[in-house]
Amino acid sequence: MNVTAADVIEAVRTGPGGPRIGAFFDLDGTLVRGYTVASLYQDRIRRFQAGPAELARVLFAALDGLARDGDPEAIGRAGFATLRGMRTDEVAAIGQRVFDERIAGTIRPEARDLIQAHLRRGHTVAVASSATRLQIEPLARDLGIPHIICTELEETDGVLTGRSTTDLVWGERKAAAVRAFARGARINLRQSFGYANGAEDLAFLAELGRPYPLNPHPGLAEAAAAHDWPVLTLREPKSPTLWAGLGTLGALTAVNVALGVGMTYGLLSGDRRRGANLGLELAADTGLALAGVKLHVTGAEHLEQARPAVFVANHQSTLDVLVLGALLRHDFTAVTKREARFDPRMLVIGAFLDPAWIDRSNLANAKHTLDQAVARLRGGTSILVLPEGTRMPTPRLGRFKKGAFHLAMQAGVPIVPIVLRNTGELAWRRSMLVHSGTVDVAVLDPIPTAGWTVDELDKRITELRDRFADTLADWPVSAAGS
Repeated sequence: MNVTAADVIEAVRTGPGGPRIGAFFDLDGTLVRGYTVASLYQDRIRRFQAGPAELARVLFAALDGLARDGDPEAIGRAGFATLRGMRTDEVAAIGQRVFDERIAGTIRPEARDLIQAHLRRGHTVAVASSATRLQIEPLARDLGIPHIICTELEETDGVLTGRSTTDLVWGERKAAAVRAFARGARINLRQSFGYANGAEDLAFLAELGRPYPLNPHPGLAEAAAAHDWPVLTLREPKSPTLWAGLGTLGALTAVNVALGVGMTYGLLSGDRRRGANLGLELAADTGLALAGVKLHVTGAEHLEQARPAVFVANHQSTLDVLVLGALLRHDFTAVTKREARFDPRMLVIGAFLDPAWIDRSNLANAKHTLDQAVARLRGGTSILVLPEGTRMPTPRLGRFKKGAFHLAMQAGVPIVPIVLRNTGELAWRRSMLVHSGTVDVAVLDPIPTAGWTVDELDKRITELRDRFADTLADWPVSAAGS
C-alpha cells in the first residue's frame, strides 16, 4: 500500500499523543536525499583538506565493504580515522558550514511537515542513524528534532581520537540503540512511528508498531510488501533541469527588458517614479510568468490597506526579490546591506529601487542611512526590509534585526508582515536556477507602531518573529498552493 505525506500527517494528527509515542527518523536517504558523508568529503576535497592517501584509504574501505556484501564497518573505521587529532568544536563548525552550504538543499520538503506534525502531538522525536553528530546535529537543530541516536565519536580533552565509542550504529545495532533509548524514555515502541529507506533498517523498523519505508530502496520495498507495511513517498528537492535553465534565462531576459521599458518611459515622460513603478511591475510579472512561478496569496488586501508602511519578509531565496516585487508593485524601496550593492543581480534592480544601502560596520553611516529612509517613508514611499539580513539556508527563521522596527516607529507607520513559505524550494539560496511551481504567501494584519517605545522594542521584535514562526508551522489553509 502506498501512502502520501498528507495521509501520514492525518494519522499522526488523529492518533494518540504524548511523549510515550516515539517518532524515529533515519537520516541519509530519508530526511535528506543522498548521503551527508558525501557532502562532507566534497567540502574537504574542495578545500584541499583531503589528500590522495586519505581518499585512497576511504575508497579502498568502501570497495572492501561492498565486496563483503556491504559490511559498512571498514568504511566507518576509515572515516573515523580521518578525524583523528581534530578538536570537537572545529568539527562541529565544519558540520554547520557543510549543512548550510550543501546539506540544507537536500532536505525533503515534506519531511519538515511530517516532523512538525509529530512535535505538535507531543511525540518524542529522534533521528536514529549510523551517521555521526557531525552530520546530524545541524540538521536536527534546523528541523527542531530534540533527540539523536547515532554513532558517537571518542574524544579526549576535546580532541577526537579517530575511534568510535559505540561502533557503527547500523543494522541490528541501530535497532538495539532504539530499544535502549525507548526504555530510558519510557516510549511504547508498539505505538511508535519509524521512517527509513534502506534494507539495513529492517531490524529497526520491525521494532515499531507503525513502520513507514520512505522512498525505499528495492530491498526495503520488497520487505515492505512482504510485511504489508505502507510505503511513504515524499517528493524530492528540485534538481537542475533543462526547462528550469531555459525558464530562468527567459525570466532574467524579461526582467532586464521590462526594466529598460520602465526606464525609457520615465525619461520620456519626465516622471521617474511612474517609470520605476511600470518597470518593476512588468519585470516581476513577466519574470515570474516565464519562470513558471505562480503566487497563492492569503491576506492580499493588507498590501494596500496601510501605505506607506514598512513591509517585512523572511528571506530564503533570490526568487524572493521577484515575488516581493509582484506583491508590492509600486511606490516602494528597500533597505539592504551595502555588500549587496556589488552583487550583479542587484545592479539593475538597485538602480530602479534606489534602496537605502546600510553599512552595518559604521554606526554613524548606518544611522544616517536610516534617517534618510525615515524621510522617504514620511514622503509616501514604503520600505521593504528583510530583517534576517541574509538568505537563510532553510525555512527556519534567523534572528530578526532591529532596523525595520526603528524605521516604522520613527516614521509612525505600520509594519506589514509578509510570510513566504517555499521560495527556497523553488530556488535554493545557493542556486541561480528557478524551478516552476507555486509560492505560498501569507500577508498578516498590519501592526500599528503608534505609542511604541525603544524600551519595548525587543519584546515587539520577539512577538513578530513568533507570528512568522507560528504561520510557517501552521500555514493558513486558504494560502496553501495547489
